[in-house]
Amino acid sequence: MNIRFPLHNLNDEEFEGLVTLICEKILGLGTIVFSKGKDGGRDAKFTGKSNKYPSENSPWEGKFIVQAKHTTKPEASCSDSDFKTLLKNRELPKIKKLKDSGKLDYYLLFTNRKLSGIQDSKIEDVLSEKIDVVNRIIGIERIQLWLQEYTDIVKTLELNKLLLPIEFYEEDIQEIITTFAETKIPKKYLKEIQNEFKKIPIEVKNKLNRLGKDYFDNVLKSSYSDFDKIKAFLQDPRNDDFKKKYNNTISDLQEEIFIHREEYGAFENILNHLYKLILDVSNDKLKNNRKLIRVFLHYMYVNCDIGIKEL
Repeated sequence: MNIRFPLHNLNDEEFEGLVTLICEKILGLGTIVFSKGKDGGRDAKFTGKSNKYPSENSPWEGKFIVQAKHTTKPEASCSDSDFKTLLKNRELPKIKKLKDSGKLDYYLLFTNRKLSGIQDSKIEDVLSEKIDVVNRIIGIERIQLWLQEYTDIVKTLELNKLLLPIEFYEEDIQEIITTFAETKIPKKYLKEIQNEFKKIPIEVKNKLNRLGKDYFDNVLKSSYSDFDKIKAFLQDPRNDDFKKKYNNTISDLQEEIFIHREEYGAFENILNHLYKLILDVSNDKLKNNRKLIRVFLHYMYVNCDIGIKEL
């Protein structure tokens, strides 16, 4: 089965963990995991004869430096100008310094960007022309093939969670959040709002929905201070269109959650997955107010708009 994992939904550290496990397979168990350097970059290292890279018949032997460059943009390519600029301005000086100090024979850069065969040779030529070092850029296509081969990595990192099937029209809630972020709620309206969240005791709701106490105490509770503002915003007659969009969103989410509930384990996994679906880093307003994504999801949960709400 040819499964493609949406690796753009990983964070930087998760992608680095994935690259480390791949390197343990293709280079060897002596791969030293990623550590943060002075320049903020993260490297992994391997010294010795590789297991099977670039092939089992002709494995490389020497000092390897591995870098991981992750992007949250699903359509990102190695031909994008930002990636080329990063290679030229940040990576080339670093590689040269390592080469000159005798700490580098081979340089491998892993990225979840798309990489065509034509791009591959051009990028490697740029590095080779500037610095006399053997190098490879490893793109999303090659990584996906390794994940098909090394299914234990998929299991260890629980990458199947990236394929969880909740889908909904996220543009409505994105618009609600960005508008809410720019709206000032008059204090007189807040005074009129009566908290009616405890339709069932929250401890009971958490148990019914399998939401962890640590998550509730350390993450979800911090959102409570904004709940009255959200309620006032949604109850304002001027925001009737947003109220309709909110109701459509929770209707879609509630059905999706109930259908696929057993595929997620703890309820905080659902909330985290929904956060990633809603976040659009290309939307500056949303990105700059991304905390509100979790606040709105927490509001939906505590207000019994999503999740089990009856004993």
